[in-house]
Amino acid sequence: MSRLLFFTLIVLSLIWGCSFFFIKELLPDFGPWTIAFLRSSFGLVTISVIMLIMKIPFGFRSIQWVPMAVMALVNTAIPWAIIGFSETRLTSSMASILNATTPLWTIIVGAVAFKTATHQRQWIGMGVAFIGLIILLDINPHSFISVDGIGFLCMIAATLCYAVGSQLSKRLKGVNMYQTTFGTLLVSMLGSGAAAFIVEPVNLTRLGSLHNLGMVMGLGIFGSGVAYILFYYLVQKGSPELATMVTYLVPATAILWGSTLLNEPIHWSLLAGLVFILGGVFLTSRKRPQHSVRGETESV
Repeated sequence: MSRLLFFTLIVLSLIWGCSFFFIKELLPDFGPWTIAFLRSSFGLVTISVIMLIMKIPFGFRSIQWVPMAVMALVNTAIPWAIIGFSETRLTSSMASILNATTPLWTIIVGAVAFKTATHQRQWIGMGVAFIGLIILLDINPHSFISVDGIGFLCMIAATLCYAVGSQLSKRLKGVNMYQTTFGTLLVSMLGSGAAAFIVEPVNLTRLGSLHNLGMVMGLGIFGSGVAYILFYYLVQKGSPELATMVTYLVPATAILWGSTLLNEPIHWSLLAGLVFILGGVFLTSRKRPQHSVRGETESV
């Protein structure tokens, strides 16, 4: 791996890890749906400027808007809002670790709803990760669990949304990665904006605060705009396997940001749960070993 690709991977993990910090900082002044709306809006502006500079067509006519809308709401607007709500009850570090279970739920959703083939190692990996989830709950005889159950379940629900959304995104046809990102953020902005103005008190004048504006810019421009470009750069110049390595780094960087910037405590259960969950993700993401033609013939 070249130094540039390694540097890009580290930068991407720092950006996405910091997203949980940005959300936590915005929650005192904005509701979860409003944060999702602002994040989508700033991300949309970013990808639009990039596409204009690179002279990439937006593809309004080529985009299948109904499938795009369903995918964008399930894969972006709804989970972003749920994550915001969960962080009102969980630390940003805990939220980031639970978010790392997304690849596991993607396999389960693919197998159950989309008939995707699985193999034994993936199910073993999911079992290992499940042990990590139990450890994160920090079960004890006094309060049964030491984390907020609603916040915990909400983060799992958000990762399930990502899992379904990722399966739906594979079925979008006739659009490139820039058009997919543009369409996703456009629908997410409209959907989360409508929800925000219906269910939350929206006060956009609070963006006048340099602190809030900086957090939104970090979350939208970098976390939702630049990060997509870096991710797809890793896919194209490196490999999909290299790009997905960010899954292992984001929780670590989020814990780092949460500890240094929010003074969040790092308990043994947090680190132990992280090890088991990432170990499970590693097992499920390993490719199934390919048997030789001779081996297959002998087994028949």
